[in-house]
Parts: sequence; C-alpha cells; structure tokens
Amino acid sequence: MTKTINCSQTRVSHEHRLLMKDINDHGTVFGGRTLAMVDLEGSLAAVRMFRTKVVTASIDHINFVAPFTINDAMILTAYVTGIGRRSVEVFIKVIGEHLLTGERFVGFTCFATYVTDEPDAVAPFDQVIPENKEEKVMTAGYQDRRVARRNARQENQLLLKSMELD
Repeated sequence: MTKTINCSQTRVSHEHRLLMKDINDHGTVFGGRTLAMVDLEGSLAAVRMFRTKVVTASIDHINFVAPFTINDAMILTAYVTGIGRRSVEVFIKVIGEHLLTGERFVGFTCFATYVTDEPDAVAPFDQVIPENKEEKVMTAGYQDRRVARRNARQENQLLLKSMELD
C-alpha cells in the first residue's frame, strides 16, 4: 500500500525583512545569505516529511531571478516535491516584496536534496501529492532531476579522484 503525504503537509514559509547586514556593496542581498536562508527553510520541509534529522546533500537548479534590496522583504516557501528511500527533494522559492509599494516578484528558486543521517531510517512515505498547479509542475520533474543528480554525482566522483590535495 502506498503511503502518501501532501505537499502542503511539508510546506514551510518564512518572511524576512532585509537589513543592512544582508546587503552587499552592490546594494543587493549577498547570494550566500540567500542560500543560507534557503537551506534552513528547505531542511524544515524535509524534517516535516522524515521526522528525523537530515543533512543537505545538494542544492541545484539555482536561479537568482531578480535582486532583493534594502526596502524589500523576502518570503521564503519550501515544500517536498519528491521522495526517495532515504532522501527527499524540496522546492524552495523566494518571493520579494517591495515594502513601499506592495509589489511582489520572483527573486530566487532552487531544488535541494536532503538525506536522513539516521543509518536505519527510511522515508515514511512513498509519494508526495501535489495539490495546486505550481506543485504539480514542480513534482512532475522529480524523476528526471533525480537521474540528473545521480549522473552528476558519478561525474563528480571522477573529478574528485583527479584532484590534488596540495
């Protein structure tokens, strides 16, 4: 019997007002700051599915779509889009809001993969069920992204073997 979980059951949302400490010398948010916030939100969605500790395995399909500036808020949303045996894929988007006008825009998107660090743990669900148009689009590509990640890992192993450590 297939055990399912809805995307909404894993959804995490967080709003962050940008401060000067978030801004680089171009007047926009540091890319690394965005990635750190995205990883935190993504890991929460993964834990909601696994209900155990997880670690970040990869962040890919990274798209810095539009810059965030000091008068913006960042609205981070993450939810599970695919489930493996010991891994979970999470889609994360960051919507910007110009605080002085209320105008919203897509600023960032990515997919992140988290794995449980419990050696005997397996995913408690077999399938994630999308409930709206966006979720259907994001979950539809999971298997193709999973294969691409596996191929990239194999290629990366070859590169790592050829690297010098001095």
